Amino acid sequence: MIAIAIAAILAMVAFPTYMSSVRKGRRSEAVAALTAMQQAQERFRANNSSYATTTGNPPVGIDTPPAGSGYYTYTIDYADGTNYVMTANAVAGKSQANDGSCTTMRLQISGGAVSYGSCAGCAAVTPPAGPLTDPANCWSR
Repeated sequence: MIAIAIAAILAMVAFPTYMSSVRKGRRSEAVAALTAMQQAQERFRANNSSYATTTGNPPVGIDTPPAGSGYYTYTIDYADGTNYVMTANAVAGKSQANDGSCTTMRLQISGGAVSYGSCAGCAAVTPPAGPLTDPANCWSR
């Protein structure tokens, strides 16, 4: 019984740490997808007078990355001739939705400068108000 109690206590301590590591690993899906969307935006802008405002098949918008594991949804929050903001939102009901301040990850281009940010439950940004910050270090690799 003592061995079972010790094992249970160890499991209670280890499981949250394990899930935190799993969520951090899953963030790489959002980083890769937003990076792919950034490249698609630059290709779109090379052929048009502004960045794409929607996702979808070219020439109307840019392709979103494959769904992957389905832990994130991807949107273009704002786009014009020199700026855009794209967001990866953790899907509600999946474990990634419990990723604290990293449930929303953003990539922003403002006048040619790239910035990265993250937040929990933040509203859409239109237009970019300044560089994003990443206080939770969600974009670390």
